[in-house]
Amino acid sequence: MAPDKFKGSLTAAEVAARVSAGLGVPAVELPVADGGDGTVDAAVACGFERVTAEVAGPTGERVAASYAWHPGDGTAVVELAEASGLRRLPGGPEPLTAGSHGTGELIAHAVRRGAKRVVLGLGGSACTDGGAGMAQALGARLLDAAGDELPRGGAALAALERIDMSGFLDLAGIEVVVASDVDNPLLGPHGAAAVYAPQKGAGPEDVRTLEAGLSRLAAVATRTHGLMGAVEHDDVVRVMGVAGAPGAGAAGGVGFAAMAFLHAEIRPGIDYLLGLLGFGAQVAGARLVITGEGSLDEQSLRGKAPVGVAQAAARAGVPVVAVCGRRSLTDAELKAAGIEAAYALTDLEPDPARCMAEAGPLLERLAARIAADHLAEG
Repeated sequence: MAPDKFKGSLTAAEVAARVSAGLGVPAVELPVADGGDGTVDAAVACGFERVTAEVAGPTGERVAASYAWHPGDGTAVVELAEASGLRRLPGGPEPLTAGSHGTGELIAHAVRRGAKRVVLGLGGSACTDGGAGMAQALGARLLDAAGDELPRGGAALAALERIDMSGFLDLAGIEVVVASDVDNPLLGPHGAAAVYAPQKGAGPEDVRTLEAGLSRLAAVATRTHGLMGAVEHDDVVRVMGVAGAPGAGAAGGVGFAAMAFLHAEIRPGIDYLLGLLGFGAQVAGARLVITGEGSLDEQSLRGKAPVGVAQAAARAGVPVVAVCGRRSLTDAELKAAGIEAAYALTDLEPDPARCMAEAGPLLERLAARIAADHLAEG
């Protein structure tokens, strides 16, 4: 069992447990995530420790947020949504002022704990600040023309004049990996503001304001980030490349800051996390892999967890079926993605509200069908 969460209903671990209970055969539960909500929970369910710290929420209030810690190899899995996610907003959306400061605090906490690798999962963010808050929490100073520190949020970036990295946290020898399924650049019609800010409450004028702020951040980073002389030119070229790089627009532009300031490498979220969680070793010898998520739809085909699991299982020669709350993909689309069949809660209960409320028992019933269809012998 390697499912993602059923958002708003069950965690990935709860989905795996319910399916396991309904199958009636020996099974391994390996809940997964693609870098978004539930990434820390998935890592903890697979043996990581949960570490909790008090950090800034997206609007500045203090919240208790967690990251996953593996003491054996010093890997910390930091989920942006834990500190800077939409679910952390105390009230309604704050598209112009929400920030990523708390995510930087979690990274700093892990580094001071002795992390050798930081895996940053991006998804579910409340902010469109280009990762400015994250950088500030790690010691960068984002200054206006008067030398004053910028306030929180993407709108304030329009006044950015200079970035002072002299007090930035020393990350020498620490590998930083961004796990994300988003390939948007920072700017433009496919960028962080245009595509994702409306999902965070931004109207058309807000989108223009945020785009201007992100553009200013990219321009100032290009001008000021790096060393002196000829090496500065090389670094400037690198930073400019970051703004247009696939994934720079992830989580409101936090992907940009991770690459520009943390020298992070962006990896496809589900592929990287499957490796981190040991999927390859667990699937060896299995007769069937069961994956899934709340909704199997067109978004699932763009690097989401079920398709990533199906591709990894195919490399091991193990067939895959999926469970979901509802699905809009055809049988042909599923088979093209490597999924032999999909079992939806709506197959049993047409009322979506009841599917949400009774997801656990319904999943057990679906699992019994899967066992009959795919595991019965003789």
